[in-house]
Amino acid sequence: MIDQILEFSTNHWEMVAVFFFVLAAVVFVEMRGNARGITTASLTDLVNNKNAAVIDIRPTKEFRAGHITGAINIPANKLKDKNAELEKHKSNPIILVCKTGMTAGSNAKELIKAGFEVYKLQGGIAEWENANLPLVKA
Repeated sequence: MIDQILEFSTNHWEMVAVFFFVLAAVVFVEMRGNARGITTASLTDLVNNKNAAVIDIRPTKEFRAGHITGAINIPANKLKDKNAELEKHKSNPIILVCKTGMTAGSNAKELIKAGFEVYKLQGGIAEWENANLPLVKA
């Protein structure tokens, strides 16, 4: 199989070069303007020492089933409309929390453009639960 890949790469080097160029461009664009991922320990540190606001962007039903203490629920589909509500947190870091950590990154871009210091919880609330950290049920 490796022989076939090498043969293809040799015979179609232009296509391989374009593929790697596009791949590098996608990685560069995705990394630019994206929230930095943080661990559960870093989240706790930012909340305790920098008065970070935890914004849980999961649907309200999931939020009520269990969320981080002090978290504010603003579902992802309403986040763009709530920039004014988030203004009071602009001087402090904002940590976005979703179910698995995937949705938070894409939602962070708008907040970063608006001048917020934004982080995302790596692994989301699932990682928080895996670490056996407490959840508040409403």
